[in-house]
Amino acid sequence: MEYASQYEGNRYVYGGTDLENGIDCSGFVMRIYEQFGYDLPHSSSALRSVGEEVDADDMQPGDIICYAGHVALYAGDGEMLHASNSKPYPKGGIKYSDVEYGKIITVRRIV
Repeated sequence: MEYASQYEGNRYVYGGTDLENGIDCSGFVMRIYEQFGYDLPHSSSALRSVGEEVDADDMQPGDIICYAGHVALYAGDGEMLHASNSKPYPKGGIKYSDVEYGKIITVRRIV
């Protein structure tokens, strides 16, 4: 999460994969994990099946939180770090939000 947090404030771009110039939610998760040697899909629905499923009550920083049409990284203390398309800007972009963003479908841990 320390590595991922350096990108807070960078912009959201639908379909984007560039941490500096614009990225979407699944691209953000994909690129962060890529830095640590993992090859994850660029799809919020495909990320629902990577790694191991863990209970939402047992989330640890770095776990992938999957919502309907959205993914984020658990940051700890009930917060997530994600690439959000909330508008108007600067509300959108890579930012911290409450994990109660929506109904959690699954939480995935990459081991």
